[in-house]
Amino acid sequence: MQDAIAWVVPVVGGYISHSPRLIKTLDGNLCILKGNPIELLPIFAAKVGATGVYWNRCYEPWRIIRDKLVKSILNDRGIEVLSFNGSLLWEPWEILKNDGSPYRVFTPFYRKGCLNAKNPRLPVPKPVKLSLVDVKNYTKDYKSGVATKISDLKLVPEVGWSEKLDPYWNIGEDGAYTRLSDFVGSGIIDYKEGRNFPARKSVSRLSTHLHWGEISPNTVWYAIRKQVGSENGCINSDHFLSELGWREFSYSLLYHFPSLPRVNLQPKFNDFPWQDNPGLLICWQKGMTGDPIIDARMRELWATGYMHNRLRMIVGSFLVKNLLIHWHYGEMWFWDTLVDADLANNSSGWQWVAGCGADAAPYFRVFNPVTQSKRFDGEGLYIRTYVPELCRLPDKYLFAPWEAPSSVLTKAGIALGEHYPKPICDLKVSRQAALDSFACIKQSQ
Repeated sequence: MQDAIAWVVPVVGGYISHSPRLIKTLDGNLCILKGNPIELLPIFAAKVGATGVYWNRCYEPWRIIRDKLVKSILNDRGIEVLSFNGSLLWEPWEILKNDGSPYRVFTPFYRKGCLNAKNPRLPVPKPVKLSLVDVKNYTKDYKSGVATKISDLKLVPEVGWSEKLDPYWNIGEDGAYTRLSDFVGSGIIDYKEGRNFPARKSVSRLSTHLHWGEISPNTVWYAIRKQVGSENGCINSDHFLSELGWREFSYSLLYHFPSLPRVNLQPKFNDFPWQDNPGLLICWQKGMTGDPIIDARMRELWATGYMHNRLRMIVGSFLVKNLLIHWHYGEMWFWDTLVDADLANNSSGWQWVAGCGADAAPYFRVFNPVTQSKRFDGEGLYIRTYVPELCRLPDKYLFAPWEAPSSVLTKAGIALGEHYPKPICDLKVSRQAALDSFACIKQSQ
């Protein structure tokens, strides 16, 4: 039995991407265990007579604790356990400062740490042949926590709301490689500048595939590296690689600071005077703030499960700085709605926007949504797509409809407060309130 492989997927309320295709690839020999891995894996290993158990590492704090315990139990039973890096370019403990401490600023982390470390491993090719255990003989008792059908797990909500996301995503390994190929073929050409414009196709949209393990960062890294020196040029390729570096940085922060999802990396922010205003939070969540670029972004998020990176910064700044609502609420909403919701990136990103994290945005940097939308959606294509009630407004007033004369609004068929919300905050006044709040905690240190 030791020469055959039992392919096991533990599920703890998660999502198995493209499992039917994986089951078919493995000739039906995918065993899905539902329950506590600490209990189920040792039992299953004993049933199939396994001499070794192998997995790719996870870096969430609770998973590290869990995996260490599983490894200890299996080792005590004489079973070899090996774990591997299948989701990062470098291990968090490999990229450290000269004194052995973790980096807290991105640029030296990436330039001094990552780019001076050993090259990421080359992508591992698909196995030519696998000798698989026939798991059917070991999965008869579902009550013990073993299932043979995806439907038994009831992972998809019965209401079917998730079906609306299907047109936007080509789920699975094939979809990930197609997305990478399309990006290398066209998106990378103008990536450095084009990535700032939400209506353009200059972003990779690979974050979801990376998060779910449908493609490895190593595959992406070397595909982009091939573009250096090509007609696409070094600038765009290097800039995209640095974005992969940000992903590595986020995982490093989570690994070395496991309280990252809830605790400010800068303690002075523990005294920040956040405002408790559920009504404003709901307006932000539903895309009903009265600020077109914010509303367009939040509506697209709900419709597609995706958010453009620049707009993540804009809507995040609006929530924590204009509305003074705690970044925890933004982090939790993104966790519930983003299809690429990733603990490390989501947590570090929100701490960056709030100014309380490592390498955080300066406290005085408050994105102006109107200025940002004029600069990066000058023709209003993005806003008109997701805020159709404003589509008849002239460009001059599209980005700030509250500035439009009543005659212009009437001609466009808009009554503010009826067809489209009035602004829930004054951008200038709320910006100053944010700066005053930041100045208070700065002076208290």
